[in-house]
Amino acid sequence: MTVQADISEEIVRLKKPRNAVILAHNYQVPEVQDVADFTGDSLGLSQAAARTDADVIVFCGVHFMAETASILCPDKTVLLPDLEAGCSLAATITADELRQWKAQHPEAVVVSYVNTSAEVKAESDYCCTSANAAKVVQAIPSDREILFLPDLYLGDYVAKVTGRKNIRVWPGECHVHAGIRPGDFKEALRLHPDADEVFIHPECGCTTNCMTFAQEEADMEEKIHILSTSGMIRRSAASPARKFIVATETGILYPLQKGNPDKVFVPLKEDAVCEYMKRITLEKVLRSLEEMVFQVKVAEDLAARGRTAIHRMLELA
Repeated sequence: MTVQADISEEIVRLKKPRNAVILAHNYQVPEVQDVADFTGDSLGLSQAAARTDADVIVFCGVHFMAETASILCPDKTVLLPDLEAGCSLAATITADELRQWKAQHPEAVVVSYVNTSAEVKAESDYCCTSANAAKVVQAIPSDREILFLPDLYLGDYVAKVTGRKNIRVWPGECHVHAGIRPGDFKEALRLHPDADEVFIHPECGCTTNCMTFAQEEADMEEKIHILSTSGMIRRSAASPARKFIVATETGILYPLQKGNPDKVFVPLKEDAVCEYMKRITLEKVLRSLEEMVFQVKVAEDLAARGRTAIHRMLELA
């Protein structure tokens, strides 16, 4: 038995006496995904956290995800195996900056991507994920101005698909997704002319450009799909296509390939790797369960304010 297998076995053994559940994002390293009770995107993980009966949630993701679990499950112990697992996108806006923005647009509805801090969620009217951002915006009366934050590319995508003209978008970005540019998209098509479909996460820097390209090129309209990571997993299983180009953080390739061993998945950009997501290892998950570290707890006054926005997101899932 390998060292990794030994560690995985010990993690599974420790879960029972702790009454613990392990949640892992689709971008986590393969061995961490394999020991998880549930893997998914931000929306799916939020739903899993909200419905679990476990006393302990070990969140294999990044800090804002553990905060979201703490907000939804105030009576549970939420552990993040590495406190340095942050998010470059969440760091692009603070609660003070949002309050200043709101003061400039006092009648606006605030829609915050779930990739934000607990403090920012507490200042928001709605949360959303890439899977339901357009649906959340469409649920808001058309005459209400919207402040959408913090992702520029997701905000532009939502404005385009909903046709909303009264949506203001914060100029934040995920350093990994922003680095996936239109030139990378064209190069991937050149390198893989036999690809049947292209999956693009709406946070990518090429998203709206690719949408325009699909509208202008008749043969591309059925080929390009703008999807959340869970949407990619569902589409890959349902599609008759055999080869896919995938534009998002490369961790998604593992669950895609695992679920479809007879299909081929290639990254649109091979170096689209989030160093924060990759900080969590099997060793850190084991230590988290052994020593009950590191607890992420959102103060109840703050959590109560953020909970409304998150529940609105879940209601529209």
